[in-house]
Amino acid sequence: MGRNRLAEETSPYLRQHLDNPVHWWAWGDDAFSEAKSQDKPILLSVGYAACHWCHVMAHESFEDERIAALMNEHFINIKVDREERPDVDSIYQAALSMMGEHGGWPLTMFLTPDGDPYWGGTYFPPTPRYGRPGFGEVLTSVANAYVDQKDRLETNIKQLKEGLQQMARPAGGGDLSLAVLDTVATALLRAVDPITGGTMGAPKFPQPALFQFLWRAHRRTGSPLFRDAVTLTLDHICQGGIYDHLGGGFARYSTDEVWLAPHFEKMLYDNALLVELLTDVWLETGAELYRVRIRETVEWALRELRSEAGGEQAFASAYDADSEGEEGKFYVWSEAVIDDALGPAADRFKETYDVTADGNWEGKCILNRSADLDLGDESLEAALEKSRKKLLQIREKRVWPMRDDKVLADWNGLMISALTRAAQVFGEPHWLAAAESAFRFVTAEMVDGERLLHSWCEGQARHPAVIEDYANMAAAALALFEATADADYLDRARRWTALADTHHWDTENHGYFMSADDTADLIARPKPIHDNATPPGNGTMAGVLARLYHLSGEDAYRDRAEQLLRALTPPEPEKAMHQLTMLAGFEILEAAVQIVIAGEAESGAGADLLAAAVRAAPPSRIISRVSGADDLPQAHPAAGKGPVEGRPAAYVCVGTTCTLPFTDAKELEDHLREL
Repeated sequence: MGRNRLAEETSPYLRQHLDNPVHWWAWGDDAFSEAKSQDKPILLSVGYAACHWCHVMAHESFEDERIAALMNEHFINIKVDREERPDVDSIYQAALSMMGEHGGWPLTMFLTPDGDPYWGGTYFPPTPRYGRPGFGEVLTSVANAYVDQKDRLETNIKQLKEGLQQMARPAGGGDLSLAVLDTVATALLRAVDPITGGTMGAPKFPQPALFQFLWRAHRRTGSPLFRDAVTLTLDHICQGGIYDHLGGGFARYSTDEVWLAPHFEKMLYDNALLVELLTDVWLETGAELYRVRIRETVEWALRELRSEAGGEQAFASAYDADSEGEEGKFYVWSEAVIDDALGPAADRFKETYDVTADGNWEGKCILNRSADLDLGDESLEAALEKSRKKLLQIREKRVWPMRDDKVLADWNGLMISALTRAAQVFGEPHWLAAAESAFRFVTAEMVDGERLLHSWCEGQARHPAVIEDYANMAAAALALFEATADADYLDRARRWTALADTHHWDTENHGYFMSADDTADLIARPKPIHDNATPPGNGTMAGVLARLYHLSGEDAYRDRAEQLLRALTPPEPEKAMHQLTMLAGFEILEAAVQIVIAGEAESGAGADLLAAAVRAAPPSRIISRVSGADDLPQAHPAAGKGPVEGRPAAYVCVGTTCTLPFTDAKELEDHLREL
């Protein structure tokens, strides 16, 4: 007898649908066996817990008895959390694109009982509108096509599957150089909005990978054009409505082109990537706005996003955009409420945060400071802080958006790296302790033997790791190694890289597959190469391999990095503007600036040298610490170099050449800034 099986799942997104009248299955062999035994097509619905339009379609269609009856009669219905199974989502998003449709969520795909896609779309309204057919009509038409047009469908399916296989074999063969990176960066400048930053038009996404790449171009070339594109964007993001001015943290994107009206969901990965970018930019600009936003965002993540197991705390995935069935209700304000809450202080607050009687968004007020991109003087900021605290106390009594409690290994890797970097720069040991705790959580709770698992929720780790898990966690391990000099972190990065090579490397065409060689429930193995909301595993692995090569001197890491780059660089490499994380990895491989601190670096002169390196080294830096002259691998350019006359010393190495030792922190900092 048909029934909804999602009560057996731990995913908050899947459990949102456990009361639907739809006979949902989770992705797995049981669902496919049922489809084959009944010779029914599969309706695959992919979304995530913080997705507004996923909620809309669920309410309009999946909770509707009539539509659910059609789904149950004609299909085996499978619900997938895209964050639990990014490999499944990647395959069918690609298939939808090959059908000439734009992707997104909710993703609605129709499959044969073998999992082969034959038609699809994203959001469908329950009745015809927005130029889209009604979902009931779609269900009837697609079900009939499976019965009546199988020969035609088989031809289309064959072409789609060939296309999916070809996507894992990019042309490759292009050549990279630092000049090519400059060419790509210059081309990207043409896409930047000169008025409010970001890219032209709406919606506007923060795109940390793009602006991190432009910042690296500025540091590499000294061009103010790159610098100004980044700072203009960050100023508007930090003062706009996309930022939560009461609680901290950034929303996923702005629905308009002026950064006012966010899509109110708050994702772990966006905040991790923006903290890291803001930290790098602050090192040169010293902008108080960036320092404040970094601190507020980190404290928000530590306060509101952590999940605990075994005494360690990792980071949950997201907060929903909706509460009480309404997008943004938790975050918006009316003038009357603010007047009542703040009394005499209300006028100054309203003027600063764009609060009016008519509102600035659908009759409500989204707090923002876009009218003035600078912070105020000390007395103004102190008064505003008191007002924000009062409003935050009021907001905390509202009905909260749902928190997606899933812990994802790859997203935690991003936050661990960001926290570690910010902790070094701002001298915040409790941020570093939080990063190490999250790292221990993943290594203790999200493993099967030596191998990682992708997701943890309600005490259970599930789902096979994807290449992004190994890449991001290896990068996090290397960040922690730099910050702590604990060799266990370096060892962990090496072991995870070895597992990625064993289970994800494409031995025929090179590059890393997203899914492992023993993930058996997929019709294809995607190979992620393009930057999206999060960096692709292949891009991150390029940087991991480059850093491991420089730290160890082992040619095997360089060889693997070069194989990856040759396989994935387009024949016209200046067109690689969607592969910016990979290009950053190439820069580390070819032009890393290695700073070796030899001698005691926990205090005194050694600590001063380390702090100077953290402050002034370019983004392609690799900072390591050794006790004496014999602690570096023989192949390292600084091998054999140690303290000078018992005093800590720093060596700066580019390629195979190292400077004479620096024993004065100011001289080291000046030299690094010249680089």
